[in-house]
Amino acid sequence: MNPKNLTRNILLGMGLGLIVGVACNRLGTDVPGVTFVVDGLFPLVGRIFVKSLQLLVVPLVLFSLICGTASLNDLRRLGRIGAKTVAFYLGTTALAVGSAIVLGILLQPGVGFNLSYESDFAVRSSPPLADVILGIFPSNPFQSLAEGKMLQVIVFSILFGIAMCLAGEAGQRVLRVASDLNEVVMKLVILLMLVAPFGVFALVGRTFAQEGFTAILALGKYFFLVLGALVLHLFVTYGLLFKLGTGLSPMRLMRKMRKVQLFAFSTASSNATLPLTLETVEHQLGVKPSVGSFTIPLGATINMDGTAILQGVATVFIAQALQIDVGVQGYLMVVLMSTLASIGTAGVPGVGLIMLAMVFQQVGLPVAAIGVIYGVDRLLDMVRTAVNVTGDAVVSVIVAKSEGEFDQTVFDAVDET
Repeated sequence: MNPKNLTRNILLGMGLGLIVGVACNRLGTDVPGVTFVVDGLFPLVGRIFVKSLQLLVVPLVLFSLICGTASLNDLRRLGRIGAKTVAFYLGTTALAVGSAIVLGILLQPGVGFNLSYESDFAVRSSPPLADVILGIFPSNPFQSLAEGKMLQVIVFSILFGIAMCLAGEAGQRVLRVASDLNEVVMKLVILLMLVAPFGVFALVGRTFAQEGFTAILALGKYFFLVLGALVLHLFVTYGLLFKLGTGLSPMRLMRKMRKVQLFAFSTASSNATLPLTLETVEHQLGVKPSVGSFTIPLGATINMDGTAILQGVATVFIAQALQIDVGVQGYLMVVLMSTLASIGTAGVPGVGLIMLAMVFQQVGLPVAAIGVIYGVDRLLDMVRTAVNVTGDAVVSVIVAKSEGEFDQTVFDAVDET
């Protein structure tokens, strides 16, 4: 399979997966072979593919971040890059949830909706703040690497890179080894991309075989409002931010990010998409490794604009459906909580539902009502992930250009994938 046709092949795999998945959903499990495909073949191929992606995440973050930090030499620049990156991620998250609430209030998706929910619907409680802060710092780096605790891996990699800067010639020798290992991992990413269309086919096929279109029809107004808010944030908010922050063409950025977006859509995981995101940002968008190796892993962990949009619309939808007046103060609290929780709950399994439960509890909405919208959340989660990885790339280019760590010729080059 030619890597230059990657985007076309992923689109083909996605399209075929959608068609086969919907067909299986309509046929039902009574038809011979459907159960084997939906519950056997699709999950087997999909899980092998996602596990292969997850295999690369930890070594890629470790080596790329060590190399990026060690190559900066000036530790004050590392502080500036970190401050800019976090500020941009938090700012776009606040903007995302704020715009989602405004759209919900204007379009009123919950008015006239006959709400019923299961009272036993439960969501994992969020961890205490002290545990969240302590959980960022590793006590055993090897355990953090083995368990894939990304914030701890990021902290260890940065500290190790700083130590390499201060170690003189010994640090430079280690840097050369780490750079070689990073190149090898990048080659593994390229090899995995050759079989990506098959994994995409299985993942998309299983999703639509299970969900079909019935769930969308039942919550049509809510579903399409969240979808519209995500698309608006993707093209308008990110487009304007990118243009104002860099002066470059947002359309060129979107063209070069299309394979990453398709990949993120199919996997519904920023972490699983991280290897391709980092490879694209550095080799297609012109962000130098000293910046990209920091901004992309951090973005995959804390940048949750898509989830923030879900929280904004879901809060308005449930409040309207239950005829509960949240008020201006309540909606401002939603904006604040969604923004801060994007860091506080990073890396926790089921993070979207945990964050939404926190928001509902804060504004007096029943957590059990999450069960109403849960049916369509998988499909929306796929779109949210595509939005999130695009935000990671936008912030990376802006920060890189502001720090002089950007290669204009790479960004202007024609993308052949």
